[in-house]
Amino acid sequence: MQIMKILKSFILGVTLFLFVSSLLFAQSGGKVSDNLSTPSKILKMDRKYAIYLPADYETSGRSYPVLYLLHGSGDDQSGWVQFGEVKNITDKAIQEGKCTAMIIVMPDGNTGQRGYFNSPKGDWNYEDFFFQEFMPFIEKTYRTRAEKRYRAISGLSMGGGGTFMYALHHPELFSSACPLSAYTGSITLEDANDRLKKQYPDIKDEEIVKYLSNLSATELIKNMPEDQKKAVRWYIDCGDDDFLFEGNSLVHIAMRKKEIPHEFRIRDGAHNWTYWREALPTVLEFVSQAFHQY
Repeated sequence: MQIMKILKSFILGVTLFLFVSSLLFAQSGGKVSDNLSTPSKILKMDRKYAIYLPADYETSGRSYPVLYLLHGSGDDQSGWVQFGEVKNITDKAIQEGKCTAMIIVMPDGNTGQRGYFNSPKGDWNYEDFFFQEFMPFIEKTYRTRAEKRYRAISGLSMGGGGTFMYALHHPELFSSACPLSAYTGSITLEDANDRLKKQYPDIKDEEIVKYLSNLSATELIKNMPEDQKKAVRWYIDCGDDDFLFEGNSLVHIAMRKKEIPHEFRIRDGAHNWTYWREALPTVLEFVSQAFHQY
């Protein structure tokens, strides 16, 4: 009888411990909001965004490093939340000590016109909005550490293209850049000519050349000043069955020729969320290496 009482007490204690542990685990997770917005004078409309705030954001009072995480074509600011499982993956990485607590900002690049760049005709200047309005808004509204060292950028597909261009255009703003399965820009002038003339029938040849040179990762890398080669830490990841493998491989080759330090990964996989979910923990760990104090 005494043994039964001890056994029941033990089982009750274990059950209570597991229950409390599960509550503490649930409470320790971060918070995601995916339907926020901010007005834009440049784009003449409100722009949506999603944000991940670490578990202790409301209570710590401290400021956090920030990762800007860009979605791909056809998605919006909720893509990384719904399909990328950013909350669960980030919570797990933080709890396991594989990445530092950070704010993750996911802007909507799919309202009105699609894409993260300025149009060649100047009728849709999303890149201007991002740097002149959106980033200052985020850093004013949330407790971010507004220094290059504590700011990183990543994204997939179209967002990988945004990652390349933003970090190449503004190496003074980002410590790390992690393009995933990225669209790297038109590979040849002919490609750019065909694509842009369909969208802008009256576009001039010199406008196409200027657009290509400004939005081609390989062209920007070839023309990179010597003192910028180590300005950004690069992690580039693309699946072996991805239709964008050629552009990413050419970027890798261009970086090797230019002697730009970077990590380049070709893993088993295609252009899908399974691949990007598996990539995210490594991205979080990689950007955290710059955020940490050694």
